[in-house]
Amino acid sequence: MTASVLVLNSGSSSIKFGLFDIAAAEPALVCKGLLDEHEAKPRLVVRSPEGGDLFETRREASDADSGHLFADVLDFIEERFADHRLRAVGHRIVHGGPDYSGPVELTDDVYAKLDALTPLAPLHQPRCLEPVRTIRAIKPDLAQIACFDTAFHHSMAAPASRFALPRRYEERGIRRYGFHGLSFEYVAGRLAKIAPQLVAKRTVIAHLGNGASLCALRDGRSVDTTMGLTPLDGLVMGTRSGTIDPGVLLYLQQHENMSVGDVQHLLYHESGLLGVSGISADMRVLLASREAAAREAVDLFVFRTVQEIAVMAASLGGLDCLVFTGGIGEHAKEIRAAIGEQLGWLGVHIDAGANDAARDRISGGGSTVNVFVIPTNEELTIARHCAAVLRAK
Repeated sequence: MTASVLVLNSGSSSIKFGLFDIAAAEPALVCKGLLDEHEAKPRLVVRSPEGGDLFETRREASDADSGHLFADVLDFIEERFADHRLRAVGHRIVHGGPDYSGPVELTDDVYAKLDALTPLAPLHQPRCLEPVRTIRAIKPDLAQIACFDTAFHHSMAAPASRFALPRRYEERGIRRYGFHGLSFEYVAGRLAKIAPQLVAKRTVIAHLGNGASLCALRDGRSVDTTMGLTPLDGLVMGTRSGTIDPGVLLYLQQHENMSVGDVQHLLYHESGLLGVSGISADMRVLLASREAAAREAVDLFVFRTVQEIAVMAASLGGLDCLVFTGGIGEHAKEIRAAIGEQLGWLGVHIDAGANDAARDRISGGGSTVNVFVIPTNEELTIARHCAAVLRAK
């Protein structure tokens, strides 16, 4: 039987998954799909690697919480791919804290430590850990492996990793961790294949989506990033504020009588593109809108991204390569063009035709910065890590 791993990538409203054959050195995608628990009737969709429909089912809302959708996935794999032996389930876990710089098997002790990190990622960590509990209840003997969004940034050293707080707080683990590491890891690997001469150069990867962050890399390693202790920091995002004057938070509590919970909800769910536009958190909707508020939200997104790319370039001592990835970075040519235009002073020039076609390389002939569009693949990164863990057992 062929060894395989099931990869679960949990988002805020749905879970992407992929089944990977790990018999060869490079995992091969067998099927992929989506678990959407927030529709009126939660659904499971399974597709071939090429995107063809293989299976779809819907459940009553009351069934989703009891793990029926996860059971449906596992049952489908057993029936449709009977020649595959499922060795493990790999999970994207947003926060690994100070202890986890690489993938690890999810024992009870590891799970408890990750659950304790929930205050550092209250929107994401519970969402990532919920499938672990559910699958453990369905198949208690099936190995589960955690792969961390923070792990890629463990190479980031002081002063980039440090807050200007009393040292006792850093000793308690309050530091800048960074996120989107699984995406940055994949894109850095792809860049090394597309343009190996740039590996040692000064590179900024812009993961732009509903969640957004930048990573400054040299020699394929993280030097600096825009997110910090939590996934709230840095760029403007779909519903998250990004960097904000901490005095604003004190003011909201002291003078607007907002509780800690109120402020948390404001920053995670009501801010960002949604808050500024009052229309939508979806960049596609805002780009299509004629409302002034939509344009203002887009302008702020671009403005903050350009600012932070300059910050990353300062951390690197210059800029040789800029890579766009993520839902917005890969698909919103208008955003790429606007960012490129405002970075002309830094040597960025984007070719309009190449940008419209979303080619791998979109920098123009006069650009001193190499500019690329590289689709990310977090699921494949997780599958690679799972295969390595299983081979080491």
